[in-house]
Formats: sequence, structure tokens, C-alpha cells
Amino acid sequence: MLTQFSSKATVFHHKINRGYGAALKSGIRRTKTPYLITMDADGQHRVEDIRELLDVALSTNADLVIGRRDKYSSESVYRTIGKKLIYLFTSILMPLPVKDINSGFKLYRTRLAKIFLQLCPDSMAFSDVMTLVFVYRRHLVLEHPIQVLPRSSGRSTITTRTAFETIIEIFNIILLFNPLRIFLPLSFSMILVGIFWSAGVYIIVRRGMSVGGMLAIVTGLVFLAIGLLSNLISDWRMRELEEQIES
Repeated sequence: MLTQFSSKATVFHHKINRGYGAALKSGIRRTKTPYLITMDADGQHRVEDIRELLDVALSTNADLVIGRRDKYSSESVYRTIGKKLIYLFTSILMPLPVKDINSGFKLYRTRLAKIFLQLCPDSMAFSDVMTLVFVYRRHLVLEHPIQVLPRSSGRSTITTRTAFETIIEIFNIILLFNPLRIFLPLSFSMILVGIFWSAGVYIIVRRGMSVGGMLAIVTGLVFLAIGLLSNLISDWRMRELEEQIES
């Protein structure tokens, strides 16, 4: 359902609350301009910064420009630590060229954002996951500093549960794009554990390969097989995305 309230703005409503990501998806699907901007509605973001992000995109031909928030912005220590932990977890699993993946103030190339919507959740993790998709697809992602104002209305709905859901969604997107990044370390770790376990048993009691060591090695081989199969599926999905981007 939509409501036209001026000649330049249209408001779209969902019949029920479908989530932060679902709301952004509805807006992105209806965007007809070459670029689109997402921003929070609580008064923390300045409209003046839109022009700066657009200038960066036009001058560099960037596909995504993130409004990097001042590290001294007014938010609780608890949330700051949570965001740092999410960034640390993500950076361990994949290289990140940007620092503020959580920022809700982003300027996207519309054509790419519409294609990548299918990979993003309807939850608060939308913004993080969309950024990771752009990074993994090797599109140009840049940051530009913005000024963050005190919240003028509403209150944050981000909780510890939201943080865990975000980590799960990030884990899922990395599994989609690069499953071997996760399964290879697991596989080799289990195989090494099995080898050293069996070697220790042999040295101590002069017995052959122990049941525990064999189980660890077999588990490692299973992880390897799952990783290789997941990688084949990932390649297939990436070819589909590539065809959509080129069409």
C-alpha cells in the first residue's frame, strides 16, 4: 500500500511489520534513479550529506558509498563493543576494505542493489549483508565521513538478539560466496587433531590408530567433502548472478 503526500515523495506501507530489511527492499524495488540512498528515520542523518556521497560516487564511479560515522558519535558502550565484535568476526572470515559496515546511511548503484536483494534478509542484518555482497562481488565500495546528529525521535530496537542474528546472516553469506573459507580450516583442523591424537596414543601405549583419532580424521574428510560440494553450488549461484548483472 502506498500514500502520495507530495509531488516529490511517496510513502509505501506494509500491512504488517515485516522488518527493517523488508522495508528497504520495498523502497529499492520501486527506485527508478541510477543511484539510491538509504538513511535512518530517527533524525541522526543529515540530508546535506547525500550530495557528498553522490559526488564521491560520480567522481570515482563507485558502486556503493558508505557514510562512515564519527567514532565519537553518541551511542552506548555496549552497542559500540557489539559493533566492533561483529566487524572483527566478519574481517576474520573475509577481507574488508571498509570500517563501518553497520552504517544505515549508504548510497547504492540501483541496478546492482536490485539484483542483490535476493541474497539479503528482511531483518536488521540487511545493511551489513548487502555491503558484504558488494564487497564479495568485487564492486567498488568506498567510505565517506558523515556527521551524525543526536536521535530526534524514536528509540533503537537493536538488541543482543539482533547482533546474534546479524552474525548468523553474515556467516550464511560467507557460506554462499566462499564456503571453503570455513570448511577447509575445519577439515584440516580435525585431520590434524586425529593425527596427533593417534600419534600420542601410539607413543604412550604402543597401539595403532585410536578410535578417537580415526573419528576426527573421518570428520575432517566429511567437512572437506561438504566444502567442495558447497563450493560447486556457490559457483553455480555466482554464474546466475553474473548473468543477471550482465543482462
